[in-house]
Order: sequence, then C-alpha cells, then structure tokens
Amino acid sequence: MQNFTNLERISPLKRGSNERKKDYNEIYEIFKNSDASSQADRCVQCGDPYCHNKCPLHNYIPQWLRGVAKKDINLSFKLSNETNPFPEITGRICPQDRLCEGDCTLEQDGYGAITIGSIETYISESGFKKGLKPEFADEMSDKKVAIVGSGPAGFSCATYLMRAGIQVEMFEKAAKPGGLLTYGIPSFKLEKEIVFRRFNFLTDAGMKLNLGVEVGKDIEMQDLIENYDAVFIGIGAEKSKTANLPNENGENVFLAIDFLKNIQQKNFEENYDKNFEVTGKNVVVIGGGDTAMDCIRTSLREGASSVKCLYRRDAINMPGSKKEFKNAKEEGAEFIFNSSPKEVLLNSDGKVIGIEMLKTLMSQKDESGRQSVEIIDDSQFRVDADVVIFALGFDQVNPNFLSENGIETNQWGEISANENGECSKQFVFTGGDCFRGSDLVVTAAEDGKIAAAEIARKLLG
Repeated sequence: MQNFTNLERISPLKRGSNERKKDYNEIYEIFKNSDASSQADRCVQCGDPYCHNKCPLHNYIPQWLRGVAKKDINLSFKLSNETNPFPEITGRICPQDRLCEGDCTLEQDGYGAITIGSIETYISESGFKKGLKPEFADEMSDKKVAIVGSGPAGFSCATYLMRAGIQVEMFEKAAKPGGLLTYGIPSFKLEKEIVFRRFNFLTDAGMKLNLGVEVGKDIEMQDLIENYDAVFIGIGAEKSKTANLPNENGENVFLAIDFLKNIQQKNFEENYDKNFEVTGKNVVVIGGGDTAMDCIRTSLREGASSVKCLYRRDAINMPGSKKEFKNAKEEGAEFIFNSSPKEVLLNSDGKVIGIEMLKTLMSQKDESGRQSVEIIDDSQFRVDADVVIFALGFDQVNPNFLSENGIETNQWGEISANENGECSKQFVFTGGDCFRGSDLVVTAAEDGKIAAAEIARKLLG
C-alpha cells in the first residue's frame, strides 16, 4: 500500500464523444484487474479515513481498497456489499468528487484522489463474474413489511430487511422497478440491466415485486397498514420545480423529469409522449446540476441540432458533478454562465421561440464563504430555442393516502419522521427524497438502511 509516490491517479477509459453520442450505452469501461489493483495500492490507509467519514453510507473504503490491492476480490466484494445495498450503482453515479474522493487525503495533499468510485464498480462486476452474489438470511421470519416505491430508498430498505430475515413485498406503480434509477438517470450513466440484476437477486431471495400497482389507486394504504407488520414509504420527489416565469407553460417548454422519463420510456419501447422528441431542434436547458447534465446529454443523443445550458452562477459554483460537466462539454454542449431566466418567449401559436435572460454576477463571499447571485440591471439578452427544459430540482408529490392515514408532512411537503425514519403513524417508516427533499441516491440508500435496522429491532427484538 501507499504507492501514491510512484503511481499517478488514473480514471477508466471512456469512449470517444462522437461515438458515444450515437447510443445510450455506458461511456466508461470497467477497470482492468491490474489498473484496479495498482490504483487501490495508492491508498495510505489513514487511521481516521476521511473517505469513509464523508460517505453517507460510511462504506469500508480503505478495507476494500486493501483487498483489491492484495487481489482478494472475495473479501472486497463482501466488505463492499456489507454497507451498501448496490455498490455497482453508487460506484457509477455518485458524485465522488464531492464525497469520498473529494475528502481523500491524497486529493488534499495534491497527489490526486484514489479513483474510489471506479474501483467500487470494479469490485462488484468482478465478483459477479466469479459467481459471487449478495447474501440474505437463510431463513425468513413470519414478519412481513410492505414497501411503497422501488426507488433507491425502498430498494435499500428491502435489501437490509431481507438480510435480517424479514419478508418483503414491494409495490411499484411503474412498469419496471428502480424508480429514479430506472426512469430518471439515463442509461449512458447507468445501464438498466445493472439495476434489474439487483432486483433479480431480491426476488430470487423471496421478495415479492408488484409492478404497475399504485398505492392509493390499485391498493389502499390502509390495507397495507392493517395486513403487514410495518410499511416503508419511498415515493421520492417526482415533481420538477418551476421557475415561475411568464409563458413557462408554453408548447415545447418541458420539465426535466417529464423529459427524461418519456425518453426512457421511448427507449424501453413503452408508450410515451412524442411531444418530448427533440430531433433537429435547438434545445436550451436551464440549470446547473446533474439533472441538467442528464437533459443535455440525452438531447444530444436524441439528435438535437444544438444544446445550450444556461446557469445563473459561474462554473465554479455549479452544483453538479465535475465529471458530468466535462462529459457534456465533450459531447458538444455549449454553456452560458451567469445567466438568469426572465421570460419564455412564444410565437403567436403559443410555441416557444426563445428565452429572455438577465446577466448576473457573484457577490463577495460572506462569513460562511457563500456567494449570492446578483442581477445586473438592464442586462437582458435573448437566446433562441425550439425547446426549453427546466432542470431546477424537485418537489414532493403528496398523495392523498398520507393525510388519510394520519401520516404527517412538514411545511415543505416532506414526510415527517424521526431519526430512525418512523413517521407519525406507528410502524410506518419513510426515507429518501420524500422525507429529506431532493438529494442523492446514496443518501436515500442510507435512509432505507437506517429504517430497515429500526424495523428489524422493533419486529425481531
């Protein structure tokens, strides 16, 4: 270990930008054995590992890096899967530059962080090739838990409940499982067979998965509360935030989740709204996070004539992953920073023809180091567009079954719960975006894990 003075940080190879824009296949290759081992061997094995502390799941990163360096894939696979319900997924989509890799000691000292995310993916994929599988309890108790929603939080909760020996039945309104992982994250970042493989492990172990079943419509929440020992709600945050601009409801003005979901349904050959097709059109995306990058890169693959991203802050203050920003630029996106939307411009038929913007600047940093956005007076300018996509984050959609069953929400519409995820209704738990607001997949996974531990404690003692 500690070979960082002899070995530089390397990232996995990725396909060229012109080639990868032709399809939705993942762009990164899996590390070769030698590359994974040599990168893992750079780890300094900190006594107080910042990477472990910064990870919401508190993964055993130094330990499984040591295993990879020693070419012990069995141990690394076991350690990786111990704390993480789906490490091959988080390895692909986590913003490691803001989490584990961002706090890596080598990054802080100028040597370049260990490529933790890529090694995490390598561990699972190498283990699967060897026939390794995630472990669940050998015998299940008579306790049963219903899970509403198959997104990251429910997915995680189901995994840890079944490890504890508790039966799980999951209810998902979509045609395929995975929630955000399946319909919100494009396949060029996360191929869907990777998601479905994990669900197959769960169903093979005994989980009952009900697809196309919406709680509150096809089955009542009250029935779940009465017929199961506990219920976990992981319905996410599916409502895109709006900008509250004039004409934002014009034709060809889209919200991010609607656009991404419909394109994914198209790729699944499911029914979709053809109005979301952008082939040959000039697309403008408003926003600077990973969802904005997903909309940009999807538009490019759908054959848009041009794609511009307009963001009200500067590049340094973009909230998304640096990796995704770089990939979008490589694939042909144009970025216009310090630009805030003022009005969507429509023609006489109500179709979008552009968007009027205002120039901004960043204020001086306050005591906390934060900068605010200031609008520059009389700075209007126009950007022509055939399609405008708003990628400004997400809000909760509160179904009626919450209030009808005494499940309280707070002033922001988030489901209220204690530190263990238990709601105001006893034996009803929650986690993920419907509980904490729009956040990361890895934080939703941690919520599901915490709730599963509390459910197991209450049901099994």
